[in-house]
Amino acid sequence: MAVAKVIVDVPAKQTNRPFDYGIPERLIHVLMPGMRVIVPFGPRKVQGFVIDIVTESQFPKLREIIELMDIEPVLNEELLLLSDWLTEKTLCYKISAFQVMLPPALKAKYEKKVRLINRSQLSMLSPVLQTLFSNGDVIKWEEVSNGNELSLLQREISNGTFEVLYEVKERVKKKTLKIIAPAVTKQKLEQIRSELPSRSVKQLKLIDFFIEHSEPIERQKIMSTIGVSSAVIKGLLEKGILIERTREVYRDPYKDRDIEKTHPLQLTNDQSQAIQPILAALEEKKHDVFLLYGVTGSGKTEVYLQAIQRVLEDGREGIVLVPEISLTPQMVNRFKGRFGDMVAVLHSGLSVGEKYDEWRKIQRKEVKVVVGARSAIFAPFENLGIIIIDEEHETSYKQEDNPRYHARDVAIERAKRHNCPVVLGSATPSLETFARAKKGVYQLLTLSKRMNERDLPKVEIVDMREELREGNRSMFSRVLHEKLQDRLAKKEQTVLFLNKRGHSSFVMCRDCGLVLQCPNCDISLTYHRFNQQMKCHYCGFESIVPTVCPECASDHIRYFGTGTQKVEEEIAKIFPEARVIRMDVDTTSRKGAHEKLLTEFQEGHADILLGTQMIAKGLDFPNITLVGVLSADTMLHLPDLRSSEKTFQLLTQVSGRAGRHELAGEVVIQTYTPEHYSIELAGEQDYDQFYQREMMIRKIHKYPPFYYITLITVSHEELMKVVDVTEKITSFIRSRLTNEAIVLGPVASPIPRLNNKYRYQCLIKYKREPKLTEALKTVLDHHQQDVLHSGLQIAIDKNPYILM
Repeated sequence: MAVAKVIVDVPAKQTNRPFDYGIPERLIHVLMPGMRVIVPFGPRKVQGFVIDIVTESQFPKLREIIELMDIEPVLNEELLLLSDWLTEKTLCYKISAFQVMLPPALKAKYEKKVRLINRSQLSMLSPVLQTLFSNGDVIKWEEVSNGNELSLLQREISNGTFEVLYEVKERVKKKTLKIIAPAVTKQKLEQIRSELPSRSVKQLKLIDFFIEHSEPIERQKIMSTIGVSSAVIKGLLEKGILIERTREVYRDPYKDRDIEKTHPLQLTNDQSQAIQPILAALEEKKHDVFLLYGVTGSGKTEVYLQAIQRVLEDGREGIVLVPEISLTPQMVNRFKGRFGDMVAVLHSGLSVGEKYDEWRKIQRKEVKVVVGARSAIFAPFENLGIIIIDEEHETSYKQEDNPRYHARDVAIERAKRHNCPVVLGSATPSLETFARAKKGVYQLLTLSKRMNERDLPKVEIVDMREELREGNRSMFSRVLHEKLQDRLAKKEQTVLFLNKRGHSSFVMCRDCGLVLQCPNCDISLTYHRFNQQMKCHYCGFESIVPTVCPECASDHIRYFGTGTQKVEEEIAKIFPEARVIRMDVDTTSRKGAHEKLLTEFQEGHADILLGTQMIAKGLDFPNITLVGVLSADTMLHLPDLRSSEKTFQLLTQVSGRAGRHELAGEVVIQTYTPEHYSIELAGEQDYDQFYQREMMIRKIHKYPPFYYITLITVSHEELMKVVDVTEKITSFIRSRLTNEAIVLGPVASPIPRLNNKYRYQCLIKYKREPKLTEALKTVLDHHQQDVLHSGLQIAIDKNPYILM
């Protein structure tokens, strides 16, 4: 007897194990581990993943698999093994691990329907039900809208008149085209042509076309080429003269783009030295982790491209991860320009269907390289030769919801299994990575000079407190104002960077000091100018700006803070002749907008590119000679252990956009805390000095890389329950760990209420705690019922990047 071990699509502790199902005769030689199947589970049908096929089961009576969803496995053997590691590492359910590995199109969509079992009984039912089922035996559950219909129907379901069906549907259909071809030989076509009456002009035209071109052609294409209607085609199809087939095609997000073919460049001495150890590891098929530490503009991308070239010559495959926001067309163009159609691209700007098609190209081995954001690390390659993570310090490589994995950890785990190198690249590596490179855990490769021996841009730090004292109330310091004027006169381009989003941080009453808060979260609302609304960026609450203060009825309501829209208006006042492109969440939310705006800027249709985080990295335009940072310190004051590190990295990255080519670059950083070491050292672009200072502080406070940290966050609508549960969890964890571990809490989270749920947390700092994972699993198991029934939430992050 053949038995399939299936993980079902029900994320709960009780279902977090394989279930045994019988394999029907027709599927015995077809079914393979890694395929998706539809199985009966309780009263419904659900999607499941086959993880193994065995010959016997300890259960006497097994239900059978209903049907297959795939022709070939969607998860290969290595990814099935990787899911074990992922569930252990991030404490997630097996089904969550599988789902994060697949494109969203492969997640099942469940449809609930009601079927009338015996139509002859319809006349005996109530008029309401007779009307509902007058047109057919099956209706969607949503059509049974009001309570009256529902209770009638439920009574009849228990009487056995109706049954409830659960249908599993695919999210996305494969894209197909209709293809027309002649069904007969050329001679036969000529004979038919001679027998047709001369008034059948369109049919004659169509037959003439196929006498000349015998190969199949798209239906739409032939209709537009020779101007015939679908009725004409239908006529010849019915006579059996033509045949119609459907052909599956890929949705190609890059089909309208002309990408110039590029060739490998001559490497500089620095680059040659850096690439040597990588090539040696490729040669020996040996797993190693390299940190490619190179200043901005030092030519890291060319090193990646040439290393991949070697991997492809070897017949192996490569994954390149880039941060979501710097998945600029530039990066895609560089890889597609060098490797053409061998490249698949995966990122959040693609539609569900486009992602699915790119993923299938990888699965079918039609491409050899994937360039993508975080989730591309799970690309289903079977012969990996290299994994490259560009800008490895970026926080977008960490997933903030379940499974809470870091792409770098997954990359290293996969590379071990494939015996291949991992290359981490950055001008400002994360402290953990740099510390590992210093200790020799990773190999350090350095690029200390820019490609064309250009100097790094000159950085000037402006103290905005001084500006204010001297009567300059504008958001532009005098220095930046002068330099902007100069660039506009010289027709050179400027990038202005604003360290936040929205039009203005908050709305406040000047008389009583009330700041308008979100009713569901303990956080102030953000003012968005273009629709005069206030929004909560956490739960999505929206409201109109009040004309009078709700507290003291004063009409002195003012907006505080600076947003990109406000800056844009200010520029229009001071430099009316300047052409500005604004890039922020509002202007880039439409598909393809990001790319369109950058292309416009590259082609010189604007003088100033104004934006938030998304313009900080990856841009390489020859004409940018000035970078202005309008507010360097917005991140410094967040309750986050990495706030200084993030500020330093961001400022260094932004500065690196200037003077990358022939023209020299300048940078102006405006700040209210110029004495802070992360701002001072970003001005000097001195990473090594920053690393020393920050490591000292981390050591004193017992933070990574000296200690590991795990964050447990508990949330619920009742405050007392949250406090009580967090206290119990904290004392239980304390009792299970050694005295070396530091357990902090319970304490309210920095944002104490989100979406009407109170939040408390407990932070664990430790070096070696063999019993920690077991203790955390016990916590999750113990509170399982509470989580299911009372809406309690417990989130455990074993390597948190955000402590808010």
